[in-house]
Amino acid sequence: MHIQLTQKIQNGDSLSKVEAVEFLKLGKDRLHEILYIGSVLRNHFRKQISTCTITNAKNGKCSENCAYCAQSVHHDVNVECYELRNPESIVKDAEINSKYGQFFSIVCSGRSPEKNELEQICETVKHINKNSPELSVCASLGIMSVEELGQLKKSGLKRYHHNLESSKNFFDKVCTTHTYEDRAQTVKNAKEAGLQTCVGGLFGLGESYEDRADLLFEIKDLDPDAVPLNFLVPVKGTKLGNNKPVSMFEAVKIVALARMIMPEKDIKVCGGRLEVFKDSQALVFLAGASSIMTGNLLTVKGRKPEEDFELIKEFCNKHT
Repeated sequence: MHIQLTQKIQNGDSLSKVEAVEFLKLGKDRLHEILYIGSVLRNHFRKQISTCTITNAKNGKCSENCAYCAQSVHHDVNVECYELRNPESIVKDAEINSKYGQFFSIVCSGRSPEKNELEQICETVKHINKNSPELSVCASLGIMSVEELGQLKKSGLKRYHHNLESSKNFFDKVCTTHTYEDRAQTVKNAKEAGLQTCVGGLFGLGESYEDRADLLFEIKDLDPDAVPLNFLVPVKGTKLGNNKPVSMFEAVKIVALARMIMPEKDIKVCGGRLEVFKDSQALVFLAGASSIMTGNLLTVKGRKPEEDFELIKEFCNKHT
């Protein structure tokens, strides 16, 4: 099975929905085959391993009711709230993080930025480009129009990040204050504005194998440059606070399937990496990932970049 599937994808053939779901149903006795597929395809299509970082520029008080989110005003979570940080502090974060990855993203809570916030973010992007020209500046600011994204592009933004979060069929179980179409259209708007795109999803929301496969194929249809895979870290007080986290084995299958469906893309493992993979961080690369987010995330602590760099160095010495 593993050799045939690997050769099929290397030859340019696409995986079918039926094959994808059957892959996700594989048991632990097939782990060595799953890792074989992920490793061979990553080495074939995306051998170089990279890192990226983010800064939490605006936190909490989000009007949207995403069932997993600690920052939503619809949930009873004691989370620190603050308005958009001043440009100087974000530029300083960018300078610090410039040695930890090519891509640095400005992330803000909320449905969409206000006009004055967008203007401030545009000025911040300009300052980062001037101060740390080696960085590719990204942003994750919510639902936006072509015109707004065009302003960001003009300011020097390289990439826009906007996850679908779940499949179209499952989305109304995750959020009802905006639609799946709102999210997909924002990605299309970013591409129309001339920006690169980073589009992924969140796993462990209660979705089925079919939903997981659908989400990955829907991401593929949007043709992003990077695909961040996130695994729910349940937060008490949110609607999904009692969800059981995705197991390491299930996460391995998701990463490998993402590589199979989108073999040439930059498959990233981001939120939930520490909690799911624990002391087996190298599994993300064996499963097919070509990138990780390092450093702190949004409302949870991340892994120290120095530790991740050592991990990557050791992995590359052994497997390349």
